[in-house]
Amino acid sequence: MNEDEERPQWDNKAQFLLTCIGFAVGLGNVWRFPYQLQSNGGGAFLIPYLIMLVFEGIPLLYVELTVGQWLRKGSMGAWIKINPFLKGLGICSLFVSFLVGMYYNTIIAWCLYYLCNSFQDPLPWKSCPVVNGTSYITECQKSSSSEYFWYRETLHITSSIEVSGGIQTHLLATMILAWMIVALCLIKGIASSGKVVYVTATFPYLVLFCFLVRGVTLRGASTGLRYLFNPKVELLSDPQIWLTASTQIFFSLSLAFGGMIAFSSYNPKDSDVEVDTLIVCVTNSVTSLLASVVIFAVLGFKATVDYETCVEGNIQTLLDFHDLPEASITVDTYDTFLIERYGSYFGGIAERGLNNCSVEANLDDGVSGTGLAFIVFADAILEMPGSPIWAILFFLMLLTLGLDSMFGNIEGVLTPLNDIGLTKKYRNEFVVVGIVLVSFLVSLTFIQGSGNYWLDVFDKYAGSIPLLIIAFFELIAVGWIYRYDRFNNELSKFLKPRDNLFRKALYWFWWATVPIISPILLLAVFIYYIYDSIITPLKYDAWQENLGDNISLSYPGYVIAISVIITLICTIWIPLGAVVELVKRFFCGHQTGRVLNVGEVGYSVKETGHYNSGYDHNLADLPRAVTSGNDNLPYDPPANKFPYIDDDNISKKE
Repeated sequence: MNEDEERPQWDNKAQFLLTCIGFAVGLGNVWRFPYQLQSNGGGAFLIPYLIMLVFEGIPLLYVELTVGQWLRKGSMGAWIKINPFLKGLGICSLFVSFLVGMYYNTIIAWCLYYLCNSFQDPLPWKSCPVVNGTSYITECQKSSSSEYFWYRETLHITSSIEVSGGIQTHLLATMILAWMIVALCLIKGIASSGKVVYVTATFPYLVLFCFLVRGVTLRGASTGLRYLFNPKVELLSDPQIWLTASTQIFFSLSLAFGGMIAFSSYNPKDSDVEVDTLIVCVTNSVTSLLASVVIFAVLGFKATVDYETCVEGNIQTLLDFHDLPEASITVDTYDTFLIERYGSYFGGIAERGLNNCSVEANLDDGVSGTGLAFIVFADAILEMPGSPIWAILFFLMLLTLGLDSMFGNIEGVLTPLNDIGLTKKYRNEFVVVGIVLVSFLVSLTFIQGSGNYWLDVFDKYAGSIPLLIIAFFELIAVGWIYRYDRFNNELSKFLKPRDNLFRKALYWFWWATVPIISPILLLAVFIYYIYDSIITPLKYDAWQENLGDNISLSYPGYVIAISVIITLICTIWIPLGAVVELVKRFFCGHQTGRVLNVGEVGYSVKETGHYNSGYDHNLADLPRAVTSGNDNLPYDPPANKFPYIDDDNISKKE
């Protein structure tokens, strides 16, 4: 039985697409993209976003899906077949997936904790705890009930990264549960995870639709949406906006982790990879826009409620000062009263020392990441009728989004290990359990009191710059090292015929983007990241219990050293792998032969050096196809040896 027959396959195309969409559509679509859209020009941000999607995201995803489907290998095996000098590229993807998976599952543990606490009414973050039945806790009064529940009740956060705070037992319980869920879903490989995605990949859309229907009917929702999409066209001249759009596209598609290569390696070789690429990319971007509408519809409602609460407080102050009867000033007549009584709105605010209430100011306090999910949106849910139900749905949605991403991260580790023969020595179940156990032990770092700070360190140095480097070399490998013309020739054997305008347009689009445009864009983004890292102080936000707020602190020296080590672990294998291959070729001996090309009349002779990459064969047995160029095609050795001519004995051999 050959390798293709032995390799597992998806039950159907839907499983593959749902798995890829689930991996691409993650937590960042819900809590990062809406913030980026709002803070980078509103509707105008969609222009650079769509341009970067077309010229960066789509080509890179196409490369990863085609490489996996064509070579039927995970990231390690695939890039070695492309060129032995690229063996380190797959190792880098493996380490990135491993490190990111460790801290990503911590977020799932947080979601589980919030989910468990959502089954009560009122929700536990609705009000501040009372001390001795008489007064509220000072930390909660200085911040808010939702911030207090997040920083104190959930994280038990310390005042700096240097203070451990010990392992939090309630998070340890949810962490164990989170890793058990991941292990059970992946225990049988794609045979089990492929069935789980029917739920985990579709459930978030059901919840988003429910929130959409409910959100747009809330008062103030239109205000939030106008604020979100109001285009600030003048910002398009700022290069920062374009670079932000580029990085958003890159990270939102989960590129360079090796997960997409692994998933596509289980695809039939004749699957329509071009259409698959477009479906995943379009679905990912549409989901980001849908999540933005949902988030800002609800935040618009929350901002309106906060505005009305603020105005009602000012109204009471005015009623008391002017000795007016109740209801003589309403929220609707508040502005008019100030103008008539004090000559202007701000004149009344200043003279009476009133709070300056503004819906836009409330919306300006935008946050992204965990702050949006566990503080701002959790706080907004409190104002919705039936808040526990909405909280359960929201954190279930985050849970399933996180699980889908975890499937991709673990598969980015598991598939390369399987491809190098680990499952021939150990059953797949044992390999999965081994990965989960090691990941769990290391991830205990993230459930200490200082765990949130360490999670940010891993996210910044394992899940950003290394991915840019890996993706850049993937494009260079296909476009220039292997050469895109040869790559395209191989794909033409299983791609759909280019017999219509759509297929012909894609042909020229890949030619323009894969070897040229996309690498240039990624190089620009990488240079920007390096520049930004140099000019930006190495600081982090640390929560202070006595202030009820964050302050900016500098990272200690040992944390900076760990950050450098994390980055090196995820990138050093690219040059190291090339050096090892070079040394192996240099010291393992050489043979010089003349490989013959089979032609119509005779043989065209060329000089070539002995190829040695773990194969102990004569030159004729090597895993290369004999062509008219100096090409090392990534094929397994054919059953019949190609003829060759020895330097000393010009005679044909079989």
